Amino acid sequence: MFSRFDMPLWSIGLIVAIDVIAILRAVTRAHGVQKTLAWLFAIVAAPGVGAFLYLTLANPSIRRKTRRMSARRQSLRDSPVCARTASGGAAPLTEAYAPLFVLAANATGLPCTFENRLELLAEDVRAFQQLESALSLAKRSIWAEYYIVRNDATGRRFLELLELRARQGIEVRFLYDAVGSWWIDPRRTRAIRTAGGRVEAFLPLNPLRRRWAVHLRNHRKVVIVDGELAFTGGMNVGDEYSGRARRRGGTTFRDTHLSLSGPAVADLAQIFVEDWSYATGETLALPAPPEAPPPRTSTVAIVPSGPDQEHNASQLVYFSAINTARARLWLTSPYFIPDETILRALVAAALRNIDVRLLVPARSDVWFACLAARSYFDALAKAGVRIFEYQPTMMHAKTLLVDDALALVGSANLDVRSIV
Repeated sequence: MFSRFDMPLWSIGLIVAIDVIAILRAVTRAHGVQKTLAWLFAIVAAPGVGAFLYLTLANPSIRRKTRRMSARRQSLRDSPVCARTASGGAAPLTEAYAPLFVLAANATGLPCTFENRLELLAEDVRAFQQLESALSLAKRSIWAEYYIVRNDATGRRFLELLELRARQGIEVRFLYDAVGSWWIDPRRTRAIRTAGGRVEAFLPLNPLRRRWAVHLRNHRKVVIVDGELAFTGGMNVGDEYSGRARRRGGTTFRDTHLSLSGPAVADLAQIFVEDWSYATGETLALPAPPEAPPPRTSTVAIVPSGPDQEHNASQLVYFSAINTARARLWLTSPYFIPDETILRALVAAALRNIDVRLLVPARSDVWFACLAARSYFDALAKAGVRIFEYQPTMMHAKTLLVDDALALVGSANLDVRSIV
């Protein structure tokens, strides 16, 4: 019979050393008391295995340069949260929601902007028609980054468009996540490069590289055309998102995306520049703003979040938005596994007689996420939260509506992996 005592002394010493390293890292990092104790228990209960899981899954941060943070944070604290409009004036924020925009600006280094034009894209076929049209009409540049690009009809069409535009002299830069887009067609990415475009993988799974990780991924979905028009939200590139899967009887995703123009596009371009720099080491110049943008009315705060932040911006904004609600709080989440802070905020909102509604998928593409979400339903329902399960198909939208004036649309899931 084999037991751990039959192992060579050097291997026992190696396991002990790894365990000690993992324990020291766990107790010196700000995971929170409950999470730290859970990891310490795992490390001690499963020598070697627990330490391996901690070192590969629990690293809360990455280091990269975010030049906007140090330069802008102090100026934001010293001045009102407003951004100059195209005409040089400044637009004030509604008093009730100003603190939320202050929080977003200080957490991200990106002040809100005014005079933006937004279009909600909640219908899959129309969303991809508009995206493909924008790519086809690009005059100077296409910058795109996605978590998932499938090797299916929609994914191939997207890559073919990038190749065509690169061949026509458009500056094409495409960043995809190495894990999320594991099955991306390498022939088509090579074709984009051959046509003159740039294609890079975010954090490739190569342990010989200086920076690599399995668990730290680029979950963004962003396209910027000519520095003037942008798309972002929850839709990846695949048949389940574009509606093509519906035609063959497959599973489709009900999702929410945005098309936007105005000064907020420059903030999305800034995020792309930082991600591109992290992945390639190359510094890009931001595109010039449009000369005469048409008048717009929407106030927009771009809220990037990730493991490079001291405080997760998405968690802070969600928490603050929930506490800001005065009458209505409607939330959609495909993978609802909130941390204790968000859970208590939702309960408190319901107990304040806020109309709190949670919409989750009845059938999830990640079965254990569906089971985990249901474990929170009793506590929420007892407080007065109304919970609905979306029936027609997989609901993938990540949105939050506060009263009648404020909405969040994005790619961050309301789970402990995304917001902690």
